[in-house]
Amino acid sequence: MSTAVIRTWRTVRSSRAATIGLAIVAVHVVVALLAPLLTSYAPTVGDSSLALLGPGADHWAGTDQYGRDVLTRVLYGGRYALGVSAAATLLTVALGTVLGCAAALRGGRLDDALMRVLDAVLSVPSILALLVIVTALGSGPWVIVLAIAVVYVPQVTRVVRGAALAVVPADYVTAARARGEGIWPILRREVLPNITDVVCVEFAMRASWVVLLISSLSFLGFGANPPTPDWGLMVAENRTAITVVPMAGLAPIIALATLVVGLNLAADGLSKAWGVDRIREGS
Repeated sequence: MSTAVIRTWRTVRSSRAATIGLAIVAVHVVVALLAPLLTSYAPTVGDSSLALLGPGADHWAGTDQYGRDVLTRVLYGGRYALGVSAAATLLTVALGTVLGCAAALRGGRLDDALMRVLDAVLSVPSILALLVIVTALGSGPWVIVLAIAVVYVPQVTRVVRGAALAVVPADYVTAARARGEGIWPILRREVLPNITDVVCVEFAMRASWVVLLISSLSFLGFGANPPTPDWGLMVAENRTAITVVPMAGLAPIIALATLVVGLNLAADGLSKAWGVDRIREGS
């Protein structure tokens, strides 16, 4: 086991908030993976004769307006939320980390030009930019992943650049440059290992925002397409029947809220344990 992994594990164990947050996220992941074993109903198949039933022995969270089991759709909805969010967050943080480190290492005109482009992208509201991209290219999962990367990469880049700027003047980076090493070997061997804590905290925090943004897109009709089990789509479909079968709308909200709380707890716990000041790093 590498030193970085051991250090990360010790940090998680030392932070109660991080431990609780990661445990909540782990429960969501396990439930999503085991969804077919936890329910005998199909998430996209309903029975009109069973529409709008309240919680009972056969349907613990009731049924929606199409007669589909609400709990089943919530369990399977975690797969879509976690899958798309994880892919979008990984791509966003990876691109932002590379751009931020490259800007800090090269400096000069590259840094100035990149920051001005990122400032222009940041000036556009996130949800507006997402709606424009999804409207133009469609609402498939990979389009959403790419759209979220376009929206959030500038923010990650600024945070990582701020952390990398504190590492670039170090003696070991100067020595690597004196040896004639290129920018990518220096980034991989000298810079990245020393900003891993910032990247991990940024990943956890960014993941919570991505989950909310994807659910918001589905709620507005620009994300998952019916009958895909998705939490945001479930809220949109059942909001008109909230007074008849409240669990049809509340169950996906509870699932979404607990996942976001878990991610935020993990980010805050890791940030405090590592002493990462996200405001300072992004300045």
